[in-house]
Formats: sequence, C-alpha cells, structure tokens
Amino acid sequence: MFSRAVRPAVSFARSFSTSMQNNAKVAVLGASGGIGQPLSLLLKNSPLVSHLSLYDIAHTPGVAADLSHIETRAQVSGHLGPDQLGAALKGCDVVVIPAGVPRKPGMTRDDLFNTNATIVATLADACARNCPEAIICVIANPVNSTIPITSEVMKKHGVYNPNRVFGVTTLDIVRANTFVAELKGLDPARVNVPVVGGHAGKTIIPLISQCTPKVEFPADQLSALTGRIQEAGTEVVKAKAGAGSATLSMAYAGARFTFSVLDAMNGKEGVVECAFVRSEETECKYFSTPLLLGKNGIEKNLGLGKLSAFEEKLVADAMDELKASIKKGEEFVANMK
Repeated sequence: MFSRAVRPAVSFARSFSTSMQNNAKVAVLGASGGIGQPLSLLLKNSPLVSHLSLYDIAHTPGVAADLSHIETRAQVSGHLGPDQLGAALKGCDVVVIPAGVPRKPGMTRDDLFNTNATIVATLADACARNCPEAIICVIANPVNSTIPITSEVMKKHGVYNPNRVFGVTTLDIVRANTFVAELKGLDPARVNVPVVGGHAGKTIIPLISQCTPKVEFPADQLSALTGRIQEAGTEVVKAKAGAGSATLSMAYAGARFTFSVLDAMNGKEGVVECAFVRSEETECKYFSTPLLLGKNGIEKNLGLGKLSAFEEKLVADAMDELKASIKKGEEFVANMK
C-alpha cells in the first residue's frame, strides 16, 4: 500500500513528462518568505502548473519578475498586500500557505501560535471568499492548530469540505525516509515510511514497522531514530542559530505534496500521501494518516494499518497534546471578532 510507486519525485528535468499536463492555477500565500521562494521556484519548474500566483505582504513583484524569466510554461503573477489578495486567489485550483513567522532557537511550534493563527485565519477567510472549492495545503505552523483554524473559518462561510483541507506533514515523511536510509545504507528515494499523528514533537509518529522496504532496528536504536524524526525541525533551528527554521527541505516537501495533489486531480491513480486532515480514524478530530488522493482531494483515508506495540504507545501518548492543539485552534476562531 505504501510502495515507492505512489511516492512522487520532485523532478528537475526539463524533459519532465508532459503527458499529464493540466491547466492548474496554484497560489502560494507567503511567497516571499524563506519557504515561499524556494517552493515557488519548484512549482514554476513543473509542467503541472499553468499559472503560479504569488502573494505576500512584501517583495512579491520582485520574486514574480525573477521567476517569470524561467523557461517553463507556468505564467507568474505577483500580488502585494491585502488589497491584492482576492485577485491572487480568484480561480485557483490549489492554494499552498507557507505564510507566517518561523521558529527561533528555544521556541516550540506552539510559540508561533499567536502570530500565525491570525495570519492563517485571514488567508483562510480570503480563500473562502475567492476560491471556495480550491484544495488548501497549509504549511504554516503550528499545523496541529492551523488546520482546525482553516476548517472553522471555512465552516463560517458555509464552504468547508474536509476532503480539500490538508495540513502538510510531508517533511516528516521525507526526514524519516532519509534517516532510515542513512542508517541502513539504502537509497532514500526507495524508502517510504508512513508518519502519522500530528506535526509537532511527540505527535509526530513514524511507523517504522510499515516501512518499505522492511527494516528492523534494536529497541534502543528505534527509540533514538523516532526521537530524531520528532525533533528534526529543532535540529535545523539550532543549526541555523537564529537565522530561521527548515526552509529548503520544507519547500521540497511542500512541492512534493502539491505535485501529488495535482497528479491526483489529473486522474493519476494510486497517489498516496500522509497529511493532517479531518479524521474518524482515532479519538482526535484531526489526525494524519496515509490518504489516497483523487480528483477532489481525499478519495479514501487508508487509516493507521497494523501498529507495533511501540507505535501504539506513541499514538496513545500523543493524544492529549493533539487534542489540546486542536481545541486551541477551534477556540481561536470561535473567539474571533
């Protein structure tokens, strides 16, 4: 079910197959930032995108002009400030939201809540008004709260579709694949580790027992590997020493997820990605599991599958934190003026 065949590669070749070209308009909200710029570059490189609409509160005309010179088919438009947000979103098929402030050393993702909650709520409101049927992919942290925020804002406008709102957790899968491959001497492009739960600390639950190809680790190494996957974002924040958080790897992961969404919209079958979505799989209202993607977003939630005892405990231990983050997001929208 989780074979490499359904895991998309981010292709950089100009000869990328055009047999599945479509005319998708994709917006990047927060396009001038540390994630937004490299993400926009990767999206501009894809034949799946015909119009790349870039929005931010600063520098977007310059980013758009720069990207517009690249010899690929996507037309690029730059939109600056709240007055141009509606125009950026009109007619969009997919909206990717990396907007917000990054973590600094010593910060948790939840420390970003007050700033990023307001930003995401404002952008979700604009999506509800201007492209209510678009697939929305939220990168802005804390994802465990920003997805409930996005969902509640869409509900207020009567346009909420749980199959079309995704929290992008792909970087956790990318990291798990990389770290497992390093330890086992494998090609990371051929490793696939489902990662479930949420997108912060102990809510990040790599299912090493379901890895393809099958791998095994002694208990102490498995525990250390799991901890490294959970805290990998902090590893980058510390290494950047105040200069930001994971931007390049997050841009890669965001592009990978967006390409999967576009492939599935184009009718490609068997596209599976994990993402943080409205869910009935556990006692949490929102939970990340492998999802079969289709023309309208989620086609089928593939659920948790068979867990090891170690993984079952990780899921149980994550529940309280996940529920609290979800509630915090929902209450933020309920208390909005």
